[in-house]
Amino acid sequence: MIERPGLPTAAEILARYPSKRSALMPLLHAVQERDGYVSEAGMEEVAEHIGVTAAEVLGVCSFYSMFKRTPQGKLLVSVCTSVSCMVNGGEELYDHLRSRYADDPDVTVEEVECLAADDGAPVMQVNYEFHERMTPESATRIVEDYKSGRLTPRGPSGVSPAPAGAGGQAR
Repeated sequence: MIERPGLPTAAEILARYPSKRSALMPLLHAVQERDGYVSEAGMEEVAEHIGVTAAEVLGVCSFYSMFKRTPQGKLLVSVCTSVSCMVNGGEELYDHLRSRYADDPDVTVEEVECLAADDGAPVMQVNYEFHERMTPESATRIVEDYKSGRLTPRGPSGVSPAPAGAGGQAR
C-alpha cells in the first residue's frame, strides 16, 4: 500500500482518475516519494493497483528519467550536458561534481540531456531546483549549502518547497 504521512494514499490517487491506468505516473511519483526510488517491488505494487503487468510499469519507469530505479543520495544533482550547456562548460561541471562526490553516499550526480534552460547554461538541478550559470566552484558551494542545511532540498520527486539557491540563480 502506497502510504506515508503527508502523502496521498493509493486510494486517494486512484479516486482522481476515471481509469485506473491514468493513475500510473502519479502512483509512481508516490512510490518514489515514499521510498526514494522506484524498486521492482514498488513497480509490482503500482501494477497491482492499476491492473497492468509489472513489465508495463517498468516500461514507463525506464522511459522517463524522473523515475529513479536505484537508491539515490539525499541530494540528486542533475547536470545538463546538452549542446548549449556543453559549449558553456557543462561537461567539465559534470566531471568535476561526479569526481568530487563519487564517495559521498548523500549525493548522487547524474548527467542529463536537457533541462530546458539554455539561456542559463551551464545548468544543474539539486533535487529538481534549478541553478544556472554554474562553475565547478559555484556548483560545489551550492551542493555544500544543501548538505549543511543552509539550503533545504526538495524530496525525490521535487514536491516540497525549497528556497532559491546561492551562487546561481534558482528558477
